[in-house]
Amino acid sequence: MKRQFNFNFLSKKNLWVSISLVFVIMSIASMVFQGLQLGTDFRGGASINVEFDAPVEAESIRKMLIGTSFETAKLQTIGIGREVLLKVSPEFLAKSTEDIKTDVERNLKGGTVVFVDMVGPQISSELTEDGILALIYALAGILVYVMLRFTSKFAFGAVLAVLHDIVVSLGIFSIMRLEFDLTVLAAFLAIIGYSLNDTIVVFDRVRENFKISRKAVTPEVIINLSINQTLSRTLVTSGTTLMVVFALFLLGGDMIKNFSLALGFGVIVGTYSSIYVAGSTLVFLNLSRDAFLSNEENTEELK
Repeated sequence: MKRQFNFNFLSKKNLWVSISLVFVIMSIASMVFQGLQLGTDFRGGASINVEFDAPVEAESIRKMLIGTSFETAKLQTIGIGREVLLKVSPEFLAKSTEDIKTDVERNLKGGTVVFVDMVGPQISSELTEDGILALIYALAGILVYVMLRFTSKFAFGAVLAVLHDIVVSLGIFSIMRLEFDLTVLAAFLAIIGYSLNDTIVVFDRVRENFKISRKAVTPEVIINLSINQTLSRTLVTSGTTLMVVFALFLLGGDMIKNFSLALGFGVIVGTYSSIYVAGSTLVFLNLSRDAFLSNEENTEELK
């Protein structure tokens, strides 16, 4: 028999909303005063792929770079450690590809430069602009989709919950000074879809419960019931997703470490928002019972 939870999530809605506001304010403050640690994709520079004959420890490579012009380069190991990716600042764009290759091979004994990928200011600015537009288009698509499926107030609640997840996740990256590159941007776009899916599941159940409920039942009771009914699904989905993300973090190597961290943070924050933020938002919007049903459904009920 399927277990039915009976937690009164909305009894503490003011607390949950206050906690969310604190995290959002902290995240915005960190991004304003500290900013994001942008990767080569967004700030320009060069990515240098170096291959060794045998696996090499990252720490030993860092020691070899001490005292060289590559001392401040960011280092990522690839696969079993035979390949290393060095990311250097935009000042290296003044050098030619051959000069960079020669300097790296001279400092990293036993290493062979496979390729040097230069990202100039124009390309990095275009990538930054495209990344921002991708997030805006995704949010606009969510707004239109939810408005067509539910109502405008529902759409506002859904977008608010997704914005909460994005801002808090970005704030975590800013506070922890984690590198934000194209792979992390891809993770954030995935977070938008994940968060929306959880929110839509709750909203769907809310609408279904209003269809079968009596008019005397308050929206808060229906919303709380709906969250409880979808709780097991939310926890199981989030739990299994986090297991995969944790495996990626441990076994995927440095190349996708920040990608897996972004997904992990997003799943945790998204799960929190689908349980505590989405329902509380609907209550604070003062939605009536009719707002959950289409005009045709309300007409049929009056008959």
